[in-house]
Amino acid sequence: VQLQASGGGLVQAGGSLRLSCAASGGTFSNYNMAWFRQAPGKERKFVTAVNWSGSRTDYEDSVKGRFTISRDNAKNTVYLQMNSLKPEDTAVYYCAADRLRYRLMMATSTDQYSYWGQGTLVTVSS
Repeated sequence: VQLQASGGGLVQAGGSLRLSCAASGGTFSNYNMAWFRQAPGKERKFVTAVNWSGSRTDYEDSVKGRFTISRDNAKNTVYLQMNSLKPEDTAVYYCAADRLRYRLMMATSTDQYSYWGQGTLVTVSS
C-alpha cells in the first residue's frame, strides 16, 4: 500500500491543523493506521493509532486531549486533527500502516509498521 500525507504547515501556538493520509494500492480496511513524528535531530516517535475499523485508538500521553485520530475507510484516508498546538509539536509527521489487523494492543513501535508515507512538516511558532 502507498501512503501520501498532507496538511502540514506553519501555525502559531494554540492553533489547529488537520493532517490527512491517503492510501492507495491496497485494501485500506485491512490495516491499522498510525501517526508518528520526528523532530529535528531526534528519533521517530509514536503519536497515535487507530485500528482497522476505527473502533479503537491509542495516544501518546503528551497529545491526549489535544489530538484526535480518525479514519474514513470509504475514502481510504486517515486523519489527525491537532488542536492547541505547542512549539514542542514541531516535527515531520508520518503516517504508517500495520499489516497485523488483529492485535491485543495497538502497535506503537516503528518496527511494527510495514508501510510509511513521505512525511509532512508541522511547524508551531511561539
